[in-house]
Amino acid sequence: MAETVSMPKLGFDMAEGTLVRWVIAEGETVAKGAVLAEIETDKATVEVESAYEGVVRRHLVEQGTVVPVGTPIAIIGGENEKIEEIPVTQAVIPTAVQAGPVAGQTQQAMATAPVQVTAGGGEFPVGVRVSPLARRLAEEKGIDLNGVKGSGPLGRIVKRDIEAFLARPAAAPAVPAGVPILQKKAPLPGPDLFGPPTPDEVIERSRLRVAIGRRMTEAKQQLPHFYVTHEYDVAPLLALRKQVNALLDESEKVSVNDFIVKAAALTLRQFPNLNASLNGDQVLRHGQVNVGVAVAVEGGLLTVVCRDTDRKPLRQIANEVRAMVGRAREGKVRPDDIEGSTFSISNMGMFDVEHFIAIINPPEAAILAVGSAREVPVVKDGEIKPGMRMKVTISVDHRVSDGAEAAQFLQALALYIEEPLRLLV
Repeated sequence: MAETVSMPKLGFDMAEGTLVRWVIAEGETVAKGAVLAEIETDKATVEVESAYEGVVRRHLVEQGTVVPVGTPIAIIGGENEKIEEIPVTQAVIPTAVQAGPVAGQTQQAMATAPVQVTAGGGEFPVGVRVSPLARRLAEEKGIDLNGVKGSGPLGRIVKRDIEAFLARPAAAPAVPAGVPILQKKAPLPGPDLFGPPTPDEVIERSRLRVAIGRRMTEAKQQLPHFYVTHEYDVAPLLALRKQVNALLDESEKVSVNDFIVKAAALTLRQFPNLNASLNGDQVLRHGQVNVGVAVAVEGGLLTVVCRDTDRKPLRQIANEVRAMVGRAREGKVRPDDIEGSTFSISNMGMFDVEHFIAIINPPEAAILAVGSAREVPVVKDGEIKPGMRMKVTISVDHRVSDGAEAAQFLQALALYIEEPLRLLV
């Protein structure tokens, strides 16, 4: 029996997506779980797997089409099975001029949106197909897309094409024969040493940045946040990490963040209110502990999700998170990579940040903000000695929990961070 594949909903706030590329062509066989197509959402480009097996009998959507969630995009069936006629979905916006929808903007208004203008002042030429990431890079560098050859599907210009264009050697101006080449003298200090002032620049926000802004604004306005901070002695954790990594290959080494992810997951078993989400007047306590890890990507931030984190060994957590972070930064995440988190961690320790607070990622009830491990003077037994300390702040939805429970969570977390051997047994 033929099955209809619809545009999936890859997030609770997703309304539409762009079908970037068909991985399986019409007439080709597809296995259940194989990557069928690449879909671009507000968050990322996602590889969508087929829920059926059979032959891709028909593509109902062309590459580059913006499609509402739930719209049929393909038919999978038997090789000689009779297929009923289903109208092909028409494009809502040409990819070349897509600026990304903002909250409340209708498809009709989007379809009549003006053509984007490059930083150099020229309009994108009619018929040019360009990915949002490549378009933004072209705007920043003032590149005329007429001179760029696309290597993506249907000649679409992608990021690597812009980078290749920028890497071309610049042609040196011809010097007439017999004219001596004079060495330039260094400019004398003065008011014109740095040239004219840099003009203002207007840059369109990416779809990802628009989505982040919308969700975080809603979170800060609608969720009554409160914050609790705790400082940990991380010298034992750093020492254990050094010992563990000495036994592992370079590709499998564990990070400080991996230890924290595992520690938070085990602690959440004791605090189900913090591994929860609000559903109307009810609190939904999740049976699984799925820890989301914030990842900085070009143009914004994504959260990749390690599922059943409390049930996995540290080494497996490290390998899974590393693989998902790699896919996120390559723009090749899978739906399961970025959906289903029940608690999130945002770690800025690698940026030498002493302390910060994070905004809760709806519909979750809490998020943990992790600062840097720093060598500081500490008082021990009445004496000042050097020590390694790390500050962590939890942001909690006050409709779900309160300060006492959040403080108890941070105290319980110390059991794993300050006695990290517990994470390995």
